[in-house]
Amino acid sequence: MKNSKVILRRRLLWLLLLLSLLFVALAVRLAYVQLGKGAELSAKAEDSWRRNIPFSAKRGEISDRNGITLAYNITTPTVMAIPVQIKSPETTARSLAPLLGMSEEAILKSITKRQSIVRLQPGGRKITMEKAQKIRDLNLPGIVVAEDNKRYYPYGGLAAHILGFTGSYNQGLTGLESKYNSQLSGMNGSVSYLSDAGGRLMPGTSEKYEEPKDGLSLQLTIDKSIQSIIERELDDAMARLQANSALSIAMNPKTGEILGMASRPGYEPAQYQEYSSEVYNRNLPIWMTYEPGSTFKIITLAAALEEKKVDLLHDQFFDPGYTKVGGATLRCWKKGGHGSQTFLQVVENSCNPGFVALGQRLGKETLFKYIKDFGFGTKTGIDLSGEENGILFKLSQVGPVELATTAFGQGVSVTPIQQITAVSAAINGGKLYKPYVAKSWTNTDTGEVVESMEPQLVRQVISEETSKQVRTALESVVANGTGGNAFIDGYRVGGKTGTAQKVINGRYSPNEHIVSFIGFAPADDPQIVVYTAVDNPQGIQFGGVVAAPIVRNILADALEYMKVPARQDQVVKKYKYGETPIVTVPNLIGETASDIYEDMNMNFNLAKSGAGSVVINQAPKAGARVEKGSTIRIYMGSESEAEQGHDHNE
Repeated sequence: MKNSKVILRRRLLWLLLLLSLLFVALAVRLAYVQLGKGAELSAKAEDSWRRNIPFSAKRGEISDRNGITLAYNITTPTVMAIPVQIKSPETTARSLAPLLGMSEEAILKSITKRQSIVRLQPGGRKITMEKAQKIRDLNLPGIVVAEDNKRYYPYGGLAAHILGFTGSYNQGLTGLESKYNSQLSGMNGSVSYLSDAGGRLMPGTSEKYEEPKDGLSLQLTIDKSIQSIIERELDDAMARLQANSALSIAMNPKTGEILGMASRPGYEPAQYQEYSSEVYNRNLPIWMTYEPGSTFKIITLAAALEEKKVDLLHDQFFDPGYTKVGGATLRCWKKGGHGSQTFLQVVENSCNPGFVALGQRLGKETLFKYIKDFGFGTKTGIDLSGEENGILFKLSQVGPVELATTAFGQGVSVTPIQQITAVSAAINGGKLYKPYVAKSWTNTDTGEVVESMEPQLVRQVISEETSKQVRTALESVVANGTGGNAFIDGYRVGGKTGTAQKVINGRYSPNEHIVSFIGFAPADDPQIVVYTAVDNPQGIQFGGVVAAPIVRNILADALEYMKVPARQDQVVKKYKYGETPIVTVPNLIGETASDIYEDMNMNFNLAKSGAGSVVINQAPKAGARVEKGSTIRIYMGSESEAEQGHDHNE
């Protein structure tokens, strides 16, 4: 009996110890949960109770170099549903369907999802303010109208291929909107609250507002006025020439800043769905590759001058209209050739055999070294998506024929952005700059500039002295050669034409060409360079006839807008048959009518007003440049009035 009591006590003791251990373990676990994991578990619980209504951050604005806004946001309401708070899904769906333009079935499916919050789309996204107010007036439980943003492009299709566009969630899809999406987007905010399983606000809690952080604003190198001039001229060219496409780039040759860039066909970012993806996905100035034709001769010219392989004024070349290289006959564009000429005239006349001779003097290693140093064969690195490389012959594959054709721009493939960047280096003192369109980033809230982009020098390609010779030669092309249609009286314009056969199905087309012209001004101190190419214009297909006038119009308006002063020492233009010369209006004040009629019958027409013996005023004023044969109106009066007119003129 005694033994059984001892055993019972032992068992009770062990049981007590076991219970004590279990109690201690439970206490430790409770302490761990309460103290060690309490904050984490509370956060998880709060997260499961919390309901978030998102508030979109405002996407950063995009403006031109002068602060003119090209893309910004407008507030647009968006309808959302909190399913657990909806008391009558059928009634809610019936009420919303006509306002959102959605079927009752589609809305019912959305608002009965087992989610904390759902967007009613597509009809509930980015609706009008009037429609949003009508939905608020319904006072439907569980239906919330939140704030959203929509991208707005105030100038329609202006600079569309540069800007790009955003999608339905304000995310960048193409152009700069895509390239710099993370900087422009910002961080979304929200209004949140704690609710029970029925969606009711939990007692003792309040709403929590997390403010959205707006995106950075982007300022471009683009000038809206120059961009507008370019697009006006491209629209006119497409209408007149019925071309497949057309493009133009304007650049500051001293920095690599893009002042304007456009192509046609164009599109409007806000309605991009209405256009073919080939239109809005292809930014032709950086994507299109083709044989450049004679505009490429600028590179051969610069290399030959830098290597001292030619003296433009004293070296002579005879052009019979063709040259034979490696069994191939390479012809000049002028049937019968240009005969005996200086190498400056070779440049003026864009004579193919003359440039073949320059290429042969350089040799393939030297010529291709300069071609690569000018940036051809590799991407320029412009901060736009979709840039192509272009294609060059491998040096091992370059024989006499390939060397010859490359020298005048055939057999190589380039992009327009490569072409204008290289020519800018040839005329700006020999410095190759990386082209760019993003100028600076600004904090929208503070107005503080957080980053500025500076010009990036890639390399020095040729000397300043060689660059000066290139400028002089190209000015002569416009004044005396094939680029005459780009001549602007009062400015020193330099440039080069280009006409290249298109390659179709591996063969050169006899009827389809890409015609181009690159021009810059003033030739003594270039402020702007413009490149334009037109693909398969109808009618005459020569760069000097088709593209040069387009560049002239762009340069003329851009130079006036930029307030670039006119030059006095312009190369005198050689006028062709049928062209009207530009002459200077003389000072006629103080002259008698009879004297004027004797001296000026050849150059001007006169229209006389007033009575008197001498001229007291005139229009246009003395020194103005007008076409020969223009009318000058003279106002007659007394000699004393004429003296006053002289003083006023001075």
